[in-house]
Amino acid sequence: MNLKALTVRPALFVGMLALAFAGPVLAQQQPSSGLGSSWPTDAPDVSSMPGFHAYAWVKAGVKYVQINDAAGNVLVAVATSNGDFLALPMGRSAKDLQVPQDGSTPDDSGSGVTVYQDDTVQLTATPQSDGVMMFKAVSKCTNPVECTTHVNSN
Repeated sequence: MNLKALTVRPALFVGMLALAFAGPVLAQQQPSSGLGSSWPTDAPDVSSMPGFHAYAWVKAGVKYVQINDAAGNVLVAVATSNGDFLALPMGRSAKDLQVPQDGSTPDDSGSGVTVYQDDTVQLTATPQSDGVMMFKAVSKCTNPVECTTHVNSN
């Protein structure tokens, strides 16, 4: 039996084993682009609140806003156009996102913190007594023609 073969095979095995364990870790840390990513590379972080990351995209006249936590976990995402909102079924807190079309009323009491805001959309986060973070998306535009122009021009 060749002594060289006996030392190369275990070294190869250890190297392959290290790659197998490192692969998933490296894959999780790699930035990626687009909606649903932990660290999107195609949109800047536009959060107005420390501890959250907010990303916004506009495509075909629809604005998409995604909120991540400090660790990059997707919490909620919403699509909006012409004052209409759609809570997207993604993120750890997807069930805790309220939009005007749900029949929920905007909370004007100031209890939430603004996580994202632009000329047409505001997203707030409000901690609940049970530890759940409630998110609300509301329209900030009072003129539908102006809102449509802003969304389509991006």
